[in-house]
Amino acid sequence: MATPSPRSTPKPSGLDCRLAVLGTDARLTPHRREVFQALAESNDHPTAYDLFAKVKERSPSISLATVYNCLEHLTSHGLIRQVQLERGQSRYCANLHEHVHFHCETCGKVIDAHPAADFDPAKFWNLPTGTKVTRMDIAIHGTCSACVSKS
Repeated sequence: MATPSPRSTPKPSGLDCRLAVLGTDARLTPHRREVFQALAESNDHPTAYDLFAKVKERSPSISLATVYNCLEHLTSHGLIRQVQLERGQSRYCANLHEHVHFHCETCGKVIDAHPAADFDPAKFWNLPTGTKVTRMDIAIHGTCSACVSKS
């Protein structure tokens, strides 16, 4: 039996790899794939409306409601993260590695910040006895280097 040539074997997408690693049973419609792809290609933590504008270029029939539904599905299956900064619109992040978000209070940019060393939140904060940390949602606020250099 002949093996398929590399050209005929479809390469798994980042989303397919993420599904395999997480072992989730998320159903991936073409719209969900488009929304994930648009998010994975950005590093600016877009809002649902930002993603809608990006996806609409590739998929003109998509609605804003569909984008919201796709984001809800992807978030609930652990494929992306929802980022909530104070009372602003929810933003979305495809980075599932442990990190926090730096929010520039001048321009509004949100930047991923990764730990510089191994970090155990239970050793850093005095948490109630017997608790177990499952995830962190931390935002650090300040001014980004671009805004600092402008002033």
